[in-house]
Amino acid sequence: MNFSRSDFPAGFQFAAATSSYQIEGHQFGGAGKTHWDTFAATPGNVVRAENGAIACDHYHRMEEDLDLMQALGLDAYRFSTSWARVLPEGRGTPNQDGLDFYDRLVDGLLARGLNPMVTLYHWELPVPLADLGGWRNPDIAHWFADFTTVLMKRIGDRVFSVAPINEPWCVGWLSHFMGHHAPGMRDIRATAHAMHHVLTAHGRAIQTMRALGVKNLGAVCNLEFAHPANDSAKAEEAARLYDGYYNRFFLGGLFQGAYPEDVMEGLAPHMPKGWEHDFDLIGQPLDWCGLNYYTCKRIAPVEGPWPAHDEVPGPLPKTQMDWEIYPQGLHHFLIWVHENYTKGLPLYVTENGMAHPDQVDVPDQARIDYLNAHVAAARQAMTEGVPLAGYTFWSLMDNYEWALGYEKRFGLIHVDFDTLDRTPKASYHALSDALTR
Repeated sequence: MNFSRSDFPAGFQFAAATSSYQIEGHQFGGAGKTHWDTFAATPGNVVRAENGAIACDHYHRMEEDLDLMQALGLDAYRFSTSWARVLPEGRGTPNQDGLDFYDRLVDGLLARGLNPMVTLYHWELPVPLADLGGWRNPDIAHWFADFTTVLMKRIGDRVFSVAPINEPWCVGWLSHFMGHHAPGMRDIRATAHAMHHVLTAHGRAIQTMRALGVKNLGAVCNLEFAHPANDSAKAEEAARLYDGYYNRFFLGGLFQGAYPEDVMEGLAPHMPKGWEHDFDLIGQPLDWCGLNYYTCKRIAPVEGPWPAHDEVPGPLPKTQMDWEIYPQGLHHFLIWVHENYTKGLPLYVTENGMAHPDQVDVPDQARIDYLNAHVAAARQAMTEGVPLAGYTFWSLMDNYEWALGYEKRFGLIHVDFDTLDRTPKASYHALSDALTR
């Protein structure tokens, strides 16, 4: 790596991230079914109909994985908790095995000098709640607050930070408008309701944790830089709208008490009744904000109903996900979020990394180059006054990549999905060296 720990201020948190359904092995430990289990069982939704039943078997291999984190030299580990592991029915009686699992995880991190960074929800809704409408149902804010209470009463006294929901755009738009993730809907009314309710649930969870005395609470949004596909005014307008529902909608709700006018031209007729009165709840004071950043998109106008645009291929080198490599976008968003939304609040890069078709001997120089370029972009933003407090690499290990099954490998650690053997990649060793300098 062309950076070292000494390039960053004291207390800066270097972390790696995973999510519960992607690594734990959901068939173990009494976890209930999630809408990802049923989505994956539906033909055509997921590559080879693969699911997270075994995943990386982190449930049984936790100690090995914690040792690998410690050996890497991380300061923190960003992980998510499974709602269905804690409350198999989504509500009601907790699963003590699930609570014990997260208890052991937090204690294991602390014993190794690693700060636990918790995300309460990373996309795996319990099936009984999906049957009641899931994120379309306004009651989900209260269900989520109850889950938050159960979990945080168990581990909230020992965690470094908590964010309620990972990537609201994926929960709302990707899953209810594009249909690419569970529950696989393509319905604008469902989208409008889900996008709003994911924020009311966030607000209820923040309120709940404040009442319990849990500290260092934030929000995590994913951001994509939108380029117009050409120089036309219509392409510029299309890219602006993409930026609106992808980036400005959720940040506007959280920090400005309003949704963007251009987005509401399309969504307002479909929003839940009384949505405009919920911003005091949504805008609960936060202690930090996290940015997940990977790529940019090229947006072209098309004929058809709102939003009347589409993505087109771009010219830059691409990752295994076919995502363009554009570190300038990370620099842009750190400056933009700081100046327009958070205004001095500590920021974290809560996810950044690349998929690469790694084999078992894993020289992954492309990943090293990607991370070097993006860390350099973040460092540049810091020199320009951005209060960046940490950088999190996605992901600690190869895992279940949602609708793409086990084909796309983001990990610093290679996982053989037949034997589940872990093999640190060259990027792992390069990062370990950087974090000791």
